[in-house]
Amino acid sequence: MAEQLYNRNFDLNATKRAQEDQETSSDNLVLVFPFSSEEPYLRAGFFEDPWIEILGHKSEEVDLSRLNSGAPVLLNHGMSSTEGASLRSVGVTTRAWIENDRGYVEVKMSRRDGMGPLLQDIVDGIIPNVSVGYRINERQLIKVNKDSPHEYRVTRWQPLEVTLCDIPADSTVGIGRSINTIEERIVDKETMEEKSVVEPVIAQRAVETPKIDIEQVKADVLTAERKRADEIKQVCRSVSIEDTLSDDMIKRGITVEDARKEVLDALAKRTEKTPVSSRADIHTLRDETETRRELMAEAVMHRARPSNQLSDGARQYAGLTLVDLARECVEVQGVKTRGMDRFQIAGRAFEGTSDLPNILANVANKSLRAAYEAAPRTFTAWARQSSAPDFKTITKTVLSDAPALEAVTENGEFKRGFVTDGKETYQLATVGKIIGLTRQAIINDDMSAFTRIPAMFATAAANYESDTVYGILTANAALADSVALFHSTHANLTGTGTAIAVTSLGVARTMMRKQKTIKNVVMNLRPRYLIVPAALETIAAQYVSANYVANQSSTINPFAGAFEVISEARLDDNSATAWYLAADPSMIDTIEYCYLEGQNGVYIETRQGFDVDGMEIKARLDFAAKAIDYRGLYKNVGA
Repeated sequence: MAEQLYNRNFDLNATKRAQEDQETSSDNLVLVFPFSSEEPYLRAGFFEDPWIEILGHKSEEVDLSRLNSGAPVLLNHGMSSTEGASLRSVGVTTRAWIENDRGYVEVKMSRRDGMGPLLQDIVDGIIPNVSVGYRINERQLIKVNKDSPHEYRVTRWQPLEVTLCDIPADSTVGIGRSINTIEERIVDKETMEEKSVVEPVIAQRAVETPKIDIEQVKADVLTAERKRADEIKQVCRSVSIEDTLSDDMIKRGITVEDARKEVLDALAKRTEKTPVSSRADIHTLRDETETRRELMAEAVMHRARPSNQLSDGARQYAGLTLVDLARECVEVQGVKTRGMDRFQIAGRAFEGTSDLPNILANVANKSLRAAYEAAPRTFTAWARQSSAPDFKTITKTVLSDAPALEAVTENGEFKRGFVTDGKETYQLATVGKIIGLTRQAIINDDMSAFTRIPAMFATAAANYESDTVYGILTANAALADSVALFHSTHANLTGTGTAIAVTSLGVARTMMRKQKTIKNVVMNLRPRYLIVPAALETIAAQYVSANYVANQSSTINPFAGAFEVISEARLDDNSATAWYLAADPSMIDTIEYCYLEGQNGVYIETRQGFDVDGMEIKARLDFAAKAIDYRGLYKNVGA
């Protein structure tokens, strides 16, 4: 799609010409006038609805580099149906700046024959207008109007040229404007007069045709030629292009701009022979539809949870009901809702390309993630997280110790060692649920349907994960060696249950210290977590506290700060007395829990409802857990 350029016209008639009576010399043909302001303009394109445009005039919003480097000053002779405005260069810009929310430019007029009458026409008001052509790089929606065009502020734009118009701008016909746009002045409703936009100042007055100094022209030409040659050489040297190419371009008399293009072509050919990596800064303009969706979703979340802070952009939607939001979404698609009742609006909002389903899906997803992250899952501290790329069987290797190192004599050979291992296998499982959200919820303005229900899904997913992991401890299923996870054979289960005490904790720690690898090497594991049911949380906290003295006041507590207590109420249903020790999962495998790669936790999907008149939300969790190595776990049935 071709780049869209824009024009604006400004009236020169309101100028106070303080220097109107002064003589103008042929050496000082300079005009100074404003070329732009923040005056709102109504625009419309062939493929767009009308909109109100405000050109931003903060320093960071306007790129004046083109005007400051010598942009053309054109003369508009009229408009043709096929070619647009016929433009002829009559000067060049020398300086541009921003002052009082207006853009000002200094123009050096041409001294060629015939320019005197043109300058006199400007002074006399025969040529009353100034038109600026510009490129829009970024704009932001600042106000949504129901019965009138939306308002946009142009936050990044670049003036490209300035045109002196000999015919005043006609707001109905659009003379002097871009060929691809229709542009109208915003009219004061009370006075029915156009607002004054700019007040150009003519620095000097041209009275007669200036005389041309031939010698001066020759000197200027020589200076310009030297400047062209120097700039071409500088362009070539900056990218290490040989001098032969720069000399050739200078001889051919091409412009600096054309020289830059040839240098780029030369670099491209050189890159084909010797590829090089490059880095470019890519500036992506944010899609307005996406921005609007996020702001509306933010407003809905704020209504459901007032504690959620609102951004400035979302405040315009804060007081709208769900039906109001549905109306906004329908009208953005170009559908007129005047005369529609709430039922019709809600129905249309779930049809076609309306944004409402996406907005509600965004709200549901945010509610789901927030609730999921807040749900208590105590196993994440002592179990190890993993991921799988697919749903195939996962094989986990239980590695033994490395083979013992042996002395190597001078000129001797290193002997080959072997690593023996065991294997545990498991597979991801998918769980989920679908629920329908109907248009009745929209009509009833039921915010909880889009916030509480996803939160319930999240809590259910977190509970499923905890049930799965702690179910491994309580079920005590057999491992790959056909022996239960906790068993005397594994040396991680006491023969007789004892309550938490200095003695029983000491025995448990000793047993874990003395665990051996597959090759019968002592591992010297240190237990880090004391896992207890809710019934034992208090006594467990006492035995790890530095302020608690076990048995008697004269005895120090040897387990102060030795363990991190994990209290889990799910263990109470199986046994209110049994307690466990677990090693740090970074030191040895214990229980591993796994998600599908890129899907850590519960996720939701939405679609237009088929079975329901509205939308459907599907919550999905891909999850599994498995005991990998018994050596990092210990169980005491308690007493």
